[in-house]
Amino acid sequence: QRNKGEDGWQYSVLFFCSIYFQRGFLLIILLPTNLRSSFFMHILEIPSFFPPYGGEFCLEQSKALQQLGHEVRILSRVQLGITKGWKDYLFLPYTMGVETMDGVEVWRDFQRGIPKVVRPNVDRWLKGVLKLSEEYFRQYGCPDVIHAHCVKWAGRAAMLIAQHHRIPYVITEHLPSMIYEEEFRRASLGQWEIPLLREALEKADRVVVVSEELVDELAPYFGKRYSHQVVSNMIDTRFFHYAKRQPSDTFRFCAIGNFIPRKGYDILAGAFRRLKSQGVNASLTLVGPDTDSASCRCLYANIPDVRFVGTTDKVGVRDILYSVDALVLPTRSESQGLVLLEAMSTGIPVITTDVVPQSVRQHDGCVTVPTEDAVSLSHAMVRLISEHFSSEHISSAISESYSPHIIGNQLQQLFFSLLERQVKQ
Repeated sequence: QRNKGEDGWQYSVLFFCSIYFQRGFLLIILLPTNLRSSFFMHILEIPSFFPPYGGEFCLEQSKALQQLGHEVRILSRVQLGITKGWKDYLFLPYTMGVETMDGVEVWRDFQRGIPKVVRPNVDRWLKGVLKLSEEYFRQYGCPDVIHAHCVKWAGRAAMLIAQHHRIPYVITEHLPSMIYEEEFRRASLGQWEIPLLREALEKADRVVVVSEELVDELAPYFGKRYSHQVVSNMIDTRFFHYAKRQPSDTFRFCAIGNFIPRKGYDILAGAFRRLKSQGVNASLTLVGPDTDSASCRCLYANIPDVRFVGTTDKVGVRDILYSVDALVLPTRSESQGLVLLEAMSTGIPVITTDVVPQSVRQHDGCVTVPTEDAVSLSHAMVRLISEHFSSEHISSAISESYSPHIIGNQLQQLFFSLLERQVKQ
């Protein structure tokens, strides 16, 4: 390859090494880091869950890697639960289909879960993913890297596929410890699930965690006998860009997240009730699934200036953020807290708890209080009203750390390093 340098034309010798015999080509390898970006990988993303049940972070990472020039597709098999939504259970497609989501090709398949029958559902899901992968490989060939999102159960599927085809695989763990705790609390599940998941982590070429604290939190279940590194989730900083707020005499708080115990809506209710009893001129908007439910309205009964929005889409979340002055998330367990980063990206401060990773807490505009402490939360909300934050500085700091380009590059360099290591071995 000929390159134009300051001293004229220079020639670089490219070394070729064979990795995958079934791919039928030679992989460019042993290149200086600054040349790696000239070469593109085939990456297969496998999410543990996907719309209609979340998992948008898989799509966002796929888009970022695709924008760097890589060939990226998603292999999604979603287990539908009739108790989660009978319409989806009955009417979503019964055969595999291929569609394009935000420019990314997605192979989509749905499995109808059998209520209360966990292990057969898991076995069916894994077999279904393996069958889909074989169909995918026949059409596109084997990928250079498999990237699974969450060890349960995409990580396990990636391990089984990788062992058969000798492909490196990476697991990104997004889920907080409280979700696994709720799952493994039923001893019969933990007894057979944990060994399978631990094996997938230990055999992975790399485990990506979204925060360093997550390794210690998950250690009681999965140990630490795996190679890991921290790569944050990304946020769409172009979409959640800075916007100047319209002034208001009322200080406007919002809370965004599912109405579930882990998010601490009960603590927020106590804090806001206390704040309003002191005559503070503030309002609170609750956004997310079931925040408009009868249970949520009952929790906030007789508290003035509370608005219940319920489920909304990405545009709706951004519109809410642009209409408020601060976000509150009194969470009990959080692997990272993307809504905090999205809020700060738009230029508003946030109040959360000390369970949120230090990488998030270190940013200007992030105020933390102890968990389970409505009084401290109320005091922090009152103090925040009178404090001044540089909104543009808050926004730019988030963009410099969590943009798709930044995180996409980190993932790209990780995948390149794994391919190089495999050749040297």
